[in-house]
Amino acid sequence: MTSFDTVVIVDWSGGNDTGKSPRRDAIWACVARLGRAEAPQYLRNRSVAEDWLARLFEAEIAAGRRVLAGFDFPFGYPAGFATALTGQSDPLAVWHWLEDRIEDSPQANNRFDLAGEINRRFGGRGPFWFNGLKRDIDGLPRKKTGYENPFPDRRLAEEQAKGAFSCWQLGGTGAVGSQVMMGLPVLARLRRRFEAAVWPFEPLERQVAFVEIWPSLTLGAAPEDQIKDAWQVREVARTVSTLEPDTLAEMLAVDAPEEGWIFGLGHEDRLRQASAQPPRLTNDCFALPPGVHWTPVQEALALLQERLSPVTGVEHLPVAAATGRLLAEDVTAVRSNPPLPNTAVDGYGFSGGKAAGVHRMPLAEGRAAAGDRPGVVPSGTAVRILTGAVLPEGVDTVVLQEDVTVTDGHIAFHGPIKAGANTRRAGEDVAQGDTALMQGTRIGPAQAALLAAVGLAEVPVRKPLRVAVLSTGAELVEAGQTAAPGLIFDANRPMLLEMVRRFGHEPVDMGRVPDDRKALAERLQAASTTADLILTSGGASAGDEDHVSALLTDAGAMTLWRIAVKPGRPLALGMWAGVPVFGLPGNPVAAMTCALIFGRPAMARLAGGAWRAPQGFKVPAAFQKNKKHGRTEYLRARIREGRAEVFASEGSGRISGLSWAEGLVELPHGAAEIVPGTLVRYIPFASFGL
Repeated sequence: MTSFDTVVIVDWSGGNDTGKSPRRDAIWACVARLGRAEAPQYLRNRSVAEDWLARLFEAEIAAGRRVLAGFDFPFGYPAGFATALTGQSDPLAVWHWLEDRIEDSPQANNRFDLAGEINRRFGGRGPFWFNGLKRDIDGLPRKKTGYENPFPDRRLAEEQAKGAFSCWQLGGTGAVGSQVMMGLPVLARLRRRFEAAVWPFEPLERQVAFVEIWPSLTLGAAPEDQIKDAWQVREVARTVSTLEPDTLAEMLAVDAPEEGWIFGLGHEDRLRQASAQPPRLTNDCFALPPGVHWTPVQEALALLQERLSPVTGVEHLPVAAATGRLLAEDVTAVRSNPPLPNTAVDGYGFSGGKAAGVHRMPLAEGRAAAGDRPGVVPSGTAVRILTGAVLPEGVDTVVLQEDVTVTDGHIAFHGPIKAGANTRRAGEDVAQGDTALMQGTRIGPAQAALLAAVGLAEVPVRKPLRVAVLSTGAELVEAGQTAAPGLIFDANRPMLLEMVRRFGHEPVDMGRVPDDRKALAERLQAASTTADLILTSGGASAGDEDHVSALLTDAGAMTLWRIAVKPGRPLALGMWAGVPVFGLPGNPVAAMTCALIFGRPAMARLAGGAWRAPQGFKVPAAFQKNKKHGRTEYLRARIREGRAEVFASEGSGRISGLSWAEGLVELPHGAAEIVPGTLVRYIPFASFGL
């Protein structure tokens, strides 16, 4: 059992109380869930930290959540020490041995005296060293002079961890020995109180698990304006909470029964990749405000926009391979475009503007063409210059070749002409250091050209949003198969898969599932392991056979959005194994409408793009309709002779109207009387990306 709901990371301290004000080298802790971290907690001493952890564990257990608690000090000593000290090879026996002997208060503790007592058992010259007190302690060397260690200096994990300190060193920059000696008694008490499992010594089958985690293993330097310890616990908590259960299980699959291990050792690159991932959505992101019954379309869209955030990861790709992807960050130009002043035309270049009248100038030898290295043109002299050529020194103006005559090595032309005519300034398109493209921009041919022009070889982009599409219903059969009376062909799945693809995302075909909750649960589980979003059609209402909404309700992560929209109305929104689920209506017309109006902008947001309303425009109606107040209506429509025609039937079962239409007419929430010539809002399918 390796799935955890809550991650808490603690940066420990072996010293005394650190005071009221937050500071470095103190105890810091941070809680995270699904990639969202709370504010780091400053805990001024171990007594405060133990009480805070106890309250946290009590609250999480009461809420039915499993907790992974990570601490930044070794859980075991090098091989042989546990047996020599306690007579048992069990490292947890050392925990209890220390718990029985450590005396600790916010102002003082006996760690140095106890270390000296342990050393005297083994000859008085080790394994512990460093005395932070002003008085000498028998058996405890202040330095390594005369030091002898009867045990290995480091655990196997520490031999592999870059920059690791020995747990025998009780003080000095980077030392962890005091943290171990003062931390294990606290963990021993918490373990007993909450029946916690300790990794890697015990199976992690209990509600609370203790894991050794070193923030410095994968993190770089903290921002200058933040306390390093606080920043580290937040980043590590956030990162670990984003890990999928299978990935976490793989990282926890360690055999180190005596010395223990450092979580993530050997998986540093995967943890760094995970740290770049966005937070997953929480189960309550779809909860509606209290008292809401029928939600107007615009309110529903505003709620989705507010609560959804990107769920896709980030990777760096060469510009040529990044087309179709969304930029994960703003990108800045590394070179100006154009990089140097150049000419916009074929002609003759010289310095300065010229007044009205005829001007005659000597022509310099040679010419300036695109790709040439610019030379120097003497004052009062002109040079032949071709489109795109960098302006040579001494040239800032170009006269078109059509306006020039050339005789006897001279050019002649009529003025006036302004200084700078027919030239381009360096950086007049994009200057070095300027933002070339904004975060969320989808890279197409034009964007790829701009990125290349400003010198960007690769860019940070969002990984494709993977959208699983699943049809539900016992009445469905695959197109082309024999359909018995009462059965229908599955029209929704091919429609939705193609819509997802045209929206710019990666469709994942999850097939069809009959009205069987066990089978549907298994298919949802399979979809959650391969997709970032699940689209279902059918079973999204509240009837006996509406199994999508029933399963999401049973999972505690379902909200049935009764939206004041026609066609559509019920939209089941929820979470399955941390993956958002959009339960669309089973009717193809309603499914397509809801996918366009609600699904498309939601997918764009989840993919890391901007939330954009479809572009519509007002046109005269070619139809008549008396619309009642209370819901927004979308009519299948097309433009003919400058007017919006609507499909003859508003029945949502008429699938042929979808192929007949070229867009939608949106009629607002209020009452409206439409007659031919009334201006209505028409949204072409192309505005949705279809």
